[in-house]
Amino acid sequence: MKQVRQAETVNAQVLGALRTAVITGELAPGTLHSVQTLATQLGVSRTPVREALIKLAQQGMVRFERNRGVRVLQTSLHDLEEVFTLRLLLEVPATRRATVLLDAAGRRDLRKQFQAMEKAAAADDEFRMWEHDRRFHRMLLSASGNTRLADFVEGLRDVVQRRGVSTAHSSRSLADIVAEHAVVLERVEAGDADGAAAAMRAHLLHTAELLIAQEGGTEPGTVDVDMSWAALP
Repeated sequence: MKQVRQAETVNAQVLGALRTAVITGELAPGTLHSVQTLATQLGVSRTPVREALIKLAQQGMVRFERNRGVRVLQTSLHDLEEVFTLRLLLEVPATRRATVLLDAAGRRDLRKQFQAMEKAAAADDEFRMWEHDRRFHRMLLSASGNTRLADFVEGLRDVVQRRGVSTAHSSRSLADIVAEHAVVLERVEAGDADGAAAAMRAHLLHTAELLIAQEGGTEPGTVDVDMSWAALP
């Protein structure tokens, strides 16, 4: 991990560095680390490292073990089910509310983010496409008026990314992923709150189905995972 720069808030830098290290596998699942060792690697004191690890523990990315340190956790299939159940519970109503609250400028910004996602997909730039995908979802979550909600869902997405799984080029193309977001955007721009919520629900359910089947080594639709209760109107 790179040492942090003092120009930015140290706590934010440390959290970002540790989260990235876990997601990318630099801090591998199952490995045990001491707060002091991580602090030395990052060139900071123990306090911001411990605070960052507490946040990552709350997101299910690491676990503190008494008198031993902190262990990086491996995400299971059950974790994927829980993540998408929570995203359904949170993002569907948030999309409905955001559609009502977004003004013309907000809708324009959302479209720009979608167009950036579309451009990245056309260039087969998976990394940039996922970055714009995240921002698209975050913009809707933030527009619902709940910043904590946006932060929490970011953590849920990190859990999935840390597992290193993706439907891109496996279960569907980048263009397919963009197309699902296009339906959400269309309904948001039309001011159709229920339609936007339904489109978001369909997108999340489809993603969950593909990922869980892919990780379980089965065909989509053959895994008995019922998350429909999590997104009732």
